[in-house]
Amino acid sequence: MSATGTRPLSALRRADEARFGAKSASLGELLGAGVPVPPGFAISADAYLAAVEDVEFAGLSAAECSEAIRGVAMPDALNDEIAERYEQLATEAGDPRPAVAVRSSAIGEDSEEATFAGQQETYLWVRGAEGVREAVRDCWASLYSPEAVSYRTDMAAGDEAPAMGVAVQLMVDAAVSGVMFTCNPMSGDPSTVAINASWGLGLAVVGGEVTPDEFRVSKVTREVLNRSIGPKEIEYVPDPSGRGAARREVESERQAIACLGEDELSRLVEVARQVEGHFGAHQDIEWAIARSGDDLGELYMLQSRPVTVKPAEKAERAPRSAMERVWSTFGATGAGR
Repeated sequence: MSATGTRPLSALRRADEARFGAKSASLGELLGAGVPVPPGFAISADAYLAAVEDVEFAGLSAAECSEAIRGVAMPDALNDEIAERYEQLATEAGDPRPAVAVRSSAIGEDSEEATFAGQQETYLWVRGAEGVREAVRDCWASLYSPEAVSYRTDMAAGDEAPAMGVAVQLMVDAAVSGVMFTCNPMSGDPSTVAINASWGLGLAVVGGEVTPDEFRVSKVTREVLNRSIGPKEIEYVPDPSGRGAARREVESERQAIACLGEDELSRLVEVARQVEGHFGAHQDIEWAIARSGDDLGELYMLQSRPVTVKPAEKAERAPRSAMERVWSTFGATGAGR
């Protein structure tokens, strides 16, 4: 392991969660289990703590904390390591400036008791080592977003200062993406997988900007038990500039058709079972299917976390996170659809 604490995602396991965050550790577990995950590297919380060592957080507002973090000088050793790790990804991708996703992996998030999904930032289609460094700083700063601070106030068990790891992965140019739960999210029935899908990158789904397609599929027979085709009016695609994502309208002929066929649904259920079996608990999984010309390409898992909100709890309060907003859409379908 390096002095400043970067490591390939493939080298991480559950035991690394306290240093790299649950998101990065979970991705390492998936890779170790042979689940298809985009390659990448993780930056430890130690690197964050070293970078902000001289910041006096006491007395600062949340906004001032974020601004102070964005202004810190990243240690030279970490600068060099990020450049080295990014160059390794470039070699693997066969692209001198590959697009990557830079994802927050806060320490203590995505446990069986709480999830910080939607509270801290992810940056997509980031290019170049300097772009990665800027996105890492922005991830660190999102520790003090109003949503994250409010959630910690409600859910955190102690007064320990927050810390942030970061995951950096090669981007998937998603033709279709979404989330799935390895149980029925309303009843808790473990015999089905609930799948939520829409065109393009997953931003529209987790942000609640579209009414996605919804499927409930039997884990045993792969039979589609319930199906609802949403209008899917918008999608996020790579920005023409080569950096970031662009929001655009979906052509009318694609809005009303299912974005997943029987083969894709069967494959998703297969991987859902593999992931659930590996972790030994119901999982809330973000996935994407790559674009391959006019066809659908490879399926990738982008993250997996324990299912935390039980149906009875969901009815008692408004959703706290983007994933819970996705979860709530299943409740609107009704059991008889």
